[in-house]
Amino acid sequence: MGNKTSLYQAHLDSGAKIVDFGGWDMPIHYGSQVQEHHFVRKDVGMFDVSHMTIVDLSGADAQAYLQRLLANDVAKLKSVGKALYTGMLNENGGVIDDLIVYRMPEGFRLVVNCATREKDLAWMEKQIQGFDASLNERPELSMVAVQGPNALAKVSEVRADAASLIESLNVFQGLEDGQWMYCRTGYTGEDGLEVIVPEAEAEKFWKDLEAAGVKPCGLGARDTLRLEAGMNLYGSDMDEEVSPLEANMGWTIAWSEDRDFIGKSALVAQKEQGLKFKQVGLVLEARGVLRGHQKVLVEHEGQTLEGEITSGTFSPTLGYSVALARVPVQAQEECDVEMRNKRVPVKIVKAPFVRNGERVYK
Repeated sequence: MGNKTSLYQAHLDSGAKIVDFGGWDMPIHYGSQVQEHHFVRKDVGMFDVSHMTIVDLSGADAQAYLQRLLANDVAKLKSVGKALYTGMLNENGGVIDDLIVYRMPEGFRLVVNCATREKDLAWMEKQIQGFDASLNERPELSMVAVQGPNALAKVSEVRADAASLIESLNVFQGLEDGQWMYCRTGYTGEDGLEVIVPEAEAEKFWKDLEAAGVKPCGLGARDTLRLEAGMNLYGSDMDEEVSPLEANMGWTIAWSEDRDFIGKSALVAQKEQGLKFKQVGLVLEARGVLRGHQKVLVEHEGQTLEGEITSGTFSPTLGYSVALARVPVQAQEECDVEMRNKRVPVKIVKAPFVRNGERVYK
């Protein structure tokens, strides 16, 4: 038996199939993963993401600490509620975790992955030594992601007192309303909210949303949605052995000369030496499904160079298979994937594949 969120019984009540995910008992689907995927693309669906770890940071040196800890620069967050996506790196430039940081009225709020919780917290506590700052994990808070073109309207309907606040939110902004926090963020490639709610009120919120027509969705649909949106999954598309430069996370690095973040020197050296691999999107419009760990073969100047699919799936929106892959930098427009001892040609594209319900890659 794993850890259970405050919504565990609500999942059972809705007919969820439960699986282990990073030590948590979580719903993989409620009957049809594909239907749940389409709910989010065409209307609205909701996910229990209460297994994510919420950590509040306060103290006079809170900003200075995060400027050392993270590859992106929290000094960009000029106003309360603004958020950014970043990697937290080790000294070798590998990704310990990816996370979102919000500017709060008195400090910052970090949301990190559940599977890396213990490792993340230990690293953060180690690095905070010498800074006038303190970390406070918030296990009493739950989180529900409501995603899709009708997400904001549905949450505003259910939480009418917060409707004006919700309507005022910009993308990548989160604002508090009492003990609740409404964040216009997500992991699906659709508009939507991630709502942080006191644990004691989470089940009522979930069931109110369900009564209003919001469909419960599981981890299966969450994965196909994020992959269509070209979003990395920690442990698959990047980890402590992979640089953000090789995981299409270069845009999350703030290179200002006056800030020395952990892993910066390793990344600078990597850039100077030249990257050996890059992350790309792959598309297989013929029959077959691209899967993680399949070998990618790239022909270059008479040599066969090898890469690997990091995440792959059948895309319910497109009707064929897509993948993220780490391939040699020499790869250009086409390559092959080894499937059942055969070389299958695939197209190399720039992710994302789908945004706001529509194909966007070229």
